[in-house]
Amino acid sequence: MINVWIGASAGICGLLGLFFVIRDIQGLPSDQVLMNMGHIIRRGALAYLKRQFKTMAPFLGALAILLSFFFRPLFAVFFLFGAICSLLSGLTGMSIATSANHKTTYAAKTSVHHALYVAFSGGSVMGILTCSMGILGFTFLEWFSIMSGAESSIHFLIAFSLGASFVALFARIGGGIFTKAADIGADIVGKIEARIPEDDPRNPAVIADNVGDNVGDVAGMGADLFESYVGAFYGCLAISLLTASDLPYPLFIFCIASLGFLASLVLIVIGRKIIRKAKIAPETFIRNIGLFASFLTIIGSAFLSWYIFHGLTQFYAVLVGILCGVLLGKITDYYTSSKPVINIARHSQSGSATNILAGLSTGMESTFLSILIIALSIWLAFASLGLLGIALAGLGMLLTLSSTISIDAYGPISDNAGGIAELTHQASYVRENTDVLDAIGNTTAAIGKGFSIGSAALTALTLFNTFSINTHAVDLSLTNPKLLSGLLLGAMLPFFFSSQALTAVSKTAHQMVKEVRRQFKEIVGIMQGEAQADYEKCIDIATIGALKGMILPSLTGILSPFLVFFILGLEALAGLIAGTLISGVCMAIFMSNTGGAWDNAKKYIESGKLGGKGSPAHHASITGDTVGDPLKDTAGPSLNILIKLISIISLVFIPLFLP
Repeated sequence: MINVWIGASAGICGLLGLFFVIRDIQGLPSDQVLMNMGHIIRRGALAYLKRQFKTMAPFLGALAILLSFFFRPLFAVFFLFGAICSLLSGLTGMSIATSANHKTTYAAKTSVHHALYVAFSGGSVMGILTCSMGILGFTFLEWFSIMSGAESSIHFLIAFSLGASFVALFARIGGGIFTKAADIGADIVGKIEARIPEDDPRNPAVIADNVGDNVGDVAGMGADLFESYVGAFYGCLAISLLTASDLPYPLFIFCIASLGFLASLVLIVIGRKIIRKAKIAPETFIRNIGLFASFLTIIGSAFLSWYIFHGLTQFYAVLVGILCGVLLGKITDYYTSSKPVINIARHSQSGSATNILAGLSTGMESTFLSILIIALSIWLAFASLGLLGIALAGLGMLLTLSSTISIDAYGPISDNAGGIAELTHQASYVRENTDVLDAIGNTTAAIGKGFSIGSAALTALTLFNTFSINTHAVDLSLTNPKLLSGLLLGAMLPFFFSSQALTAVSKTAHQMVKEVRRQFKEIVGIMQGEAQADYEKCIDIATIGALKGMILPSLTGILSPFLVFFILGLEALAGLIAGTLISGVCMAIFMSNTGGAWDNAKKYIESGKLGGKGSPAHHASITGDTVGDPLKDTAGPSLNILIKLISIISLVFIPLFLP
């Protein structure tokens, strides 16, 4: 019962902190012009999420019915509980973000620090909420298992995790398609063809672009990382019960999860006060808050390991995961904000082709150190505590998730604030202040993606180990042709999945480009600012394209385990899981870092370097950024969910068909 008290205490502290942050944001000033523009973006985002839920609902209902039939109604209830928690975390975080964005613009009239305070406060809502929902969800399931007399909450938790994964896949793909189709349409016709500034109100796609930042980079990201958190917790608890059921690992897992969350919460509260007093440079604060949270968590984890197990073996495994996350963040930071970015910008001077080649080579190179760190972490974690060590390392990476999400979600808010400044014709210095935050936000978003990819790798490996133990898959040698066939199919799957997501972006962006061109041609006076663009039409195009485009990739991830199992057998399915993990992690790192490097190369040129805005190098960098956007914000992040969802689906359903 002590697990319940620990989890409940941490979750309630999170909700109290959330209440005060939200109340503070609601009390921050704005003006009527900015509020009106913010409300337009908010309405568009909420309308999209409503239609997205209506599209998902039949799939959720059908799967809940299947779970009731194969298991029992209670299993379906907890599946829907996980789905609802995921939806609520994304919806609430996005709702606050759309309120914080125009208030960030207003704060930018005063200073960069004031704008950072508002944007970070808005992002911290998502960070606090995601982990609070996760911990309270775990706690409720643990409490229910005790009250119902069940031996463990593990069966309830896998249903909860499946629901979170299901929603996250749809939310991440759909939101990614929406935001990148609008972004590409706005950039191609507005910035390249019409030669007008980014977020210019004459551009019909600009509101859709700002809406997309919220539904993709806030709501979609929140659902994605909520799923990661739940999956890591489930995998850790499952492996501990399978391999060391006589030791108090559930207590340790609840304690370190609560500890990491509370450490992040303390840093968020202190950080907001430091920012408000302008005692630290924005970039320094944003880059280091996660490091301080990790430091506090390391100290606390060592104490808990010694207190519960009278040794530090468990702490070593957790430490490996924390350090893996920190190092992956540093590697991502280097490849998306340092010399490689300047190199891409310089190559842009000779045209789009060399910009593309430089970006691709940078992304490919970035996989070397990232995979090396992940591989070394797996080896060290296994050496410390076997399969359970890998599971603890995977959870260790996510202990400070609250602070990671906070600095990740602050980026889209800053981006929206800059867009609102342009749309409402604010003074140039206002946009300059928001651009400072936006540039930092691009890097923190890339770091967050690298962090998420690393945790996905360790969590997926834990889920694979759980699957192999539960299904007694004995012949997993490479001499088994079924296993090898499954490995090849698994290695192919991320490519096929990504192609579907990118095709959906391309089709929707094509429709967006046609519509923007039509309006520029047919609406008299639009380029002179004498007539208003039809923003609603572009929002509608992005919405329809996203809702249609997210179905096929999602079904690919859901159905592939069943197809491989029934056609080729259990060993082939094990190969599919392993192949998807290996290929998917490499592809996700490549796409995330490539897109991030292209984006910051464009911003480097826009800062006045190499000819500045409007130069040939700038036009080439826009092409690279346009190609990279769907890589880093649609296909890449969705792969994190794919590699875990395949494992969870296999864990839940495949044992039903085994003798």
